[in-house]
Amino acid sequence: MSSRPHKIPGPDHPITVEPAKGRVVVRDGDRVVVDTRRALVLTEASYPPVFYVPREDADMASLRRSDHHTYCPYKGEASYYSLPGNEERAITAIWTYEEPYEAVTAIRGHLAFYPDRVRIEHTPD
Repeated sequence: MSSRPHKIPGPDHPITVEPAKGRVVVRDGDRVVVDTRRALVLTEASYPPVFYVPREDADMASLRRSDHHTYCPYKGEASYYSLPGNEERAITAIWTYEEPYEAVTAIRGHLAFYPDRVRIEHTPD
């Protein structure tokens, strides 16, 4: 885990993680990368909600781990994956918090996708 100082979500920066109702499918072109009914939705402050999908429901064999990392003082250090192909949009299109901070431990073992790089379809029940 990162030794950087982190912040606890609170009234000025609320974070919630809850089950997403229904089915979430992530597509890279015509290829299905994820198909799950076990997604989580993370809502953070004023940012748009983000679906986090279990790795077990993703085609992990088709993803390439990237050397890219970022840091969030509320969630921890993010690692990235890229989609196959040479298109710019495919590079670091997916992030994951492998050791998230305690307030968001529910997202451990999950992936999130940039919605401008893949198609994310959510069908509520």
